[in-house]
Amino acid sequence: MRRIVVQGRAGVSARFIEIELKHVRLQLGGRAVLRALNWHISPGQRWVLLGANGAGKTQLLKLLAGDVWPAPGVGRRRYRLAGESFDDPYGIRDELGYLGAERQDRYEHYEWNYRVEHIIATGLHRTEIPLAPVTAEDRRQIAELLSRLRIEALARRRFLTLSYGERRLVLLARALAWRPKMLLLDEPFTGLDAQHRERVMDGLRRLSRTALPWVLSTHRLEDVPVFATHVCRIESGRITGKRRFVRQRRSRKSGLRVAHARSDNGPLRPSAAPAPALISLRRASVWREGRAVLRDLSLQVRRSECWLVHGANGSGKSSFLQMLYGDLGVARGGSITRAGLEPGIALHAFKRRLGLIAPEMQALHPRYLPVADVVASGLHASVGLNERSGAGERRRVARALRRVGAANLAARTWRTLSYGQQRRLLFARALVHEPDILLLDEPYAGLDVRTHRALRALVEQAIAAGVTTIMATHHRDEWPARVTHELELERGRAAYCGPVRAP
Repeated sequence: MRRIVVQGRAGVSARFIEIELKHVRLQLGGRAVLRALNWHISPGQRWVLLGANGAGKTQLLKLLAGDVWPAPGVGRRRYRLAGESFDDPYGIRDELGYLGAERQDRYEHYEWNYRVEHIIATGLHRTEIPLAPVTAEDRRQIAELLSRLRIEALARRRFLTLSYGERRLVLLARALAWRPKMLLLDEPFTGLDAQHRERVMDGLRRLSRTALPWVLSTHRLEDVPVFATHVCRIESGRITGKRRFVRQRRSRKSGLRVAHARSDNGPLRPSAAPAPALISLRRASVWREGRAVLRDLSLQVRRSECWLVHGANGSGKSSFLQMLYGDLGVARGGSITRAGLEPGIALHAFKRRLGLIAPEMQALHPRYLPVADVVASGLHASVGLNERSGAGERRRVARALRRVGAANLAARTWRTLSYGQQRRLLFARALVHEPDILLLDEPYAGLDVRTHRALRALVEQAIAAGVTTIMATHHRDEWPARVTHELELERGRAAYCGPVRAP
C-alpha cells in the first residue's frame, strides 16, 4: 500500500473520508461488472445511487468499501483522510461503515444469534463478532443509539428472533456505533414497514446535520431522502450521470414508483362450497428463544385460496410462513395439520409440493453455487444438490429461467449476482416444480419496477391457475388482485382473520 501525505487539509476534510475513482474497472468470475468508473465523493456530500437490479449498485458500494478489488493496472482508486492519501482502502478500511443485505444475511448464514446489545457493541469495538465484555459505558452508548432509532425494546432480544426489518435497524445502530468516517448504505429501506422506514429516515436526517459523507443505493423514488445533496445513476455497470440533487414531485412517468390497481371485479370471495383444507391450524403458538412469536392462531387454508398476511415489522409474519413450511414447530396445546401428510410420511414430502420465497433463502445458498443448481434445488426442497441434475431436470431448470427472464444468468454463480437478480432466481426456484402452494415472504423486496411487474404477473398467473398462495407484505399496492383472505397480525396474535375486507 502506498501512502502519500498531502498538504493543507483541515476542518471537515481532515475528519471525514474523501474517495476518488478514475477509470476504475471491476471483474467477477471473468466478467466485467463495472466499467470506466469516474466518481468523486467529498465530506459533506450525501449521495443517492440509483439503478435497476443488476446495474451494479451493490458491487460499486463494495468496491468503495474495499470488499472487492478493482482490475489491476486499470484506473485508480484513492482515499483521503486526515491529510493523508491512500491508493487502496487497507489503511482506512475500519473507518468505513457499510450496511447491506449481504452483511445482514451473514448472521443468518453463520447462525450468529447474539443478543442485540452485543451486536451493537461489536460496532463500538469494531469487531465482526463479540470478542470483549460489554461494559457499563458500552451499555450507555448502546442505549443512546437504540433510543435514537426508537428500538429500545429490542436490546435483550436475540438477533435471529427479530423480523427482517428489526434486524435492519439493529445493524444500522451497529453501523452508527462504528463511528465511521463515511457511511455506505445498500438499499437500507428494503423490508421495512412505514414506521421502521421513518425511523431509518430520521436517523439519516440527524446525520445530515454533520459533514459525514454517505452513499445510499435505491431504485425507488420514495426512498430518496429529501436531504440528499447529490444523485449518481448507474446502468449496466457504468455511471451514466452525476448531478446535484433537486427534489421533484413523484410521477408515474418516473418509472420508479410502483402502483398496481386492483382487479375491476374486486377481490374474489370464497365460494359457497369450500374446497378441501390444505393446512389447518388449531390454537397454534410458536416460541423462539423462550419468547412467543405467534399465539393461538386458528384458521384453515383451502385449495385455490389466496391469503394476504400483513402487520408491522416484528408482528410474526415471517414466523407464520416458517411455521406453515415446517421450519418452526407448533407448541404443545396447539396443532397444525397438512393435507396428505400422514403419520410415517416425512415433512420433506410436503415441502416438495411448496414453492418458497423468503429473504433468508438468499443467505442459505453457498456463494459459489452455480445458478442452475440453485434453481434445481427447488425440485428437491433442498439447499444445494446431492447429485448432478439429469437431463429432465436440466430442461425444467432452463424453462423456469426463461419464465422469469433470467436465461442469461444460467452460467453465473450465486456470488456474482445482485440482490435483485438473486430474488428473480428464487422465483425460478419456487416455480420450477409447478407447486401446489406458494409461500411468499415480502417477495418483491429489493426489485426494480420492471422486474417487480414481470414477477408479479407470474404470481397472478399462478393464483388464476388455482395455486394456493399465502403472501406476506407491508405494501397494500402489492396485494394480489385475486386475494380471498386476509390475516392481520399484531404482536403474534390475529387482529383479523377471515375473508378479505374492502380496501
